[in-house]
Amino acid sequence: MIKKEVEKILQYVQKPARYTGGELNSVIKSPEKVDIRYAFCFPDTYEIGMSHLGMKILYGLINRRSDAWCERVFAPDSDMEELMRANNVLLYALESGDYIRDFDIIGFTLQYELCYTNVLNMLELAGVPIYSKDRTGLTPIICAGGPCACNIEPMADFFDIVFLGDGEDSTDEVITLLKECKEKGLSKHEFLLKAKDIQGIYVPSFYDAEYNDDGTVKSVTPRYNAPSKVKKSIVKDFNSVYYPDSFVVPYIQIVHDRAVAEIFRGCIRGCRFCQAGFIYRPIREKSVETINEQSKKLISSTGYDELSLCSLSTSDHSRVNEMLSTLIDWTAEKNINLSLPSLRIDNFSDELAEKLKLVRKSGLTFAPEAGTQRMRDVINKNITEDEVITTCKKAFDNGWTSVKLYFMMGLPTETMEDIEGIANLSMEVVHAFYRNPNRQKGTGVQVSVSCSSFIPKPFTPFQWEPEDSMESLKAKQEHLLKSIPSKKVRVSFHETPSSLLEGVFARGDRRLSEVIYIAFKNGCKFDSWGDRFNFDIWLDAFNKAGIDPYFYTKRRRPFSEVLPWDHIDYGVSRKFLEKENIKAHNNEVTPHCRNKCAGCGANMLNGGNCDARG
Repeated sequence: MIKKEVEKILQYVQKPARYTGGELNSVIKSPEKVDIRYAFCFPDTYEIGMSHLGMKILYGLINRRSDAWCERVFAPDSDMEELMRANNVLLYALESGDYIRDFDIIGFTLQYELCYTNVLNMLELAGVPIYSKDRTGLTPIICAGGPCACNIEPMADFFDIVFLGDGEDSTDEVITLLKECKEKGLSKHEFLLKAKDIQGIYVPSFYDAEYNDDGTVKSVTPRYNAPSKVKKSIVKDFNSVYYPDSFVVPYIQIVHDRAVAEIFRGCIRGCRFCQAGFIYRPIREKSVETINEQSKKLISSTGYDELSLCSLSTSDHSRVNEMLSTLIDWTAEKNINLSLPSLRIDNFSDELAEKLKLVRKSGLTFAPEAGTQRMRDVINKNITEDEVITTCKKAFDNGWTSVKLYFMMGLPTETMEDIEGIANLSMEVVHAFYRNPNRQKGTGVQVSVSCSSFIPKPFTPFQWEPEDSMESLKAKQEHLLKSIPSKKVRVSFHETPSSLLEGVFARGDRRLSEVIYIAFKNGCKFDSWGDRFNFDIWLDAFNKAGIDPYFYTKRRRPFSEVLPWDHIDYGVSRKFLEKENIKAHNNEVTPHCRNKCAGCGANMLNGGNCDARG
């Protein structure tokens, strides 16, 4: 139910459907009949947040409980925010229209570091004190989850609790605990004392950080018998875990407007730059039967004509051909487009290409990541140039005329020769198309090259590495453009100033909370949007806080250094990451998990089980 004060301003905003709710499959409950109200906040616009699978899962999981109601909240765009502030309209939830300051839990998913100022802005718009120390009552509990939670230290001063790892089980446990604490009239501190004992729950205020004279972390010490190492939560059986049988269907176009079937979590590959590949370990697969059943339910309940298979590497599912055959049997009949992102170059078989030809109309996307074999060995990509070209030939043989290639720039030990390798490999793909005797006459090829700036992330073998400087990255970008002789290859880059900021917060400590707060107060928000990002304000915020951002990006950390996230346990052992770092500098590769277990240790969080080992 939209409040009258909200109705009055909606006529003046660009996309009012972002702020009205009422979509198909949205859940409406009576506030008087639930014990816990949960505001699930995505710190970006509706179109981006509504595309996020994690929100869809937790929305359904919480709302299946009779005692809880989860509602959605998104960051209002600048036109809506301006009107809200001018008319004293607080941030509200879409389902009920109620102000979220009166909810029991306000949860944020942190998908990328450049959303941090949006979190503070949403708290302020909600009328909720931004710092956790200023919120004295039991509710609302302000929490966070998502991939950035693995190093929440730069945002530690703002959250009461943090969800580490898979959220399905720990979310249910926290809701049940908070309900009990409300019934007993317990304080926030008493709730936190109990919450710290739930696996996957981190209470930042229960840990004290000390620093050495050189600015590095001396120690992170727990209080109140909090665990010295906080283990992430993990879903053990992926076939039986909750998955929604319906999605909220938006009125307006969103970024990924389709049904999504999650087919497994984790990754067998061990690419040394990839945080997701390590923090979502161990591998847990869904069976073909489960995937098929869940996909049918989603298509039926939403009316979507596209189904996307979600994982870090879709073609690495152990029964991928059987899965595709099963899905194609009914999606083709119903004219449902089947989308397979995250395809691997080294297992793109003729059989897979034949199946894709039946369902895939757009261009294919592959990720060589680096242009030379030496560089691919450094990052443990485990593919050769011959495999890249052979895969593209298969695609061209089967009628594709456009290919997108993802690369990274600024990787450890990278040289200008490696940058030239990106150009050379891209041109070899172009040549492969025109050498193809089966290509249709008069057709041309388009190779899109996307180069992102490498940012060292926690819980990867490169977490100790320096980040490439903005000046170096710009020089490499210019060199790549000069090295490509054909208009058949289009190149796009990631902005370097925002990469610097992302790198600072990815491996930062809790002293950065002050920087984020100052930048927010001086107008920073939507920092991941190129037209909104203001680097000068951020540099001023670092200066006012007396913090050098390059302290977090320019230096190589020794293995002996205490890292800000060392008290967090995502399962992959530190010794394993150190060994992988050494192998990277020796240009040595590690076989993927199905070829040989490398002993990363993540399976121990799952009772010794990992589907990659079966």
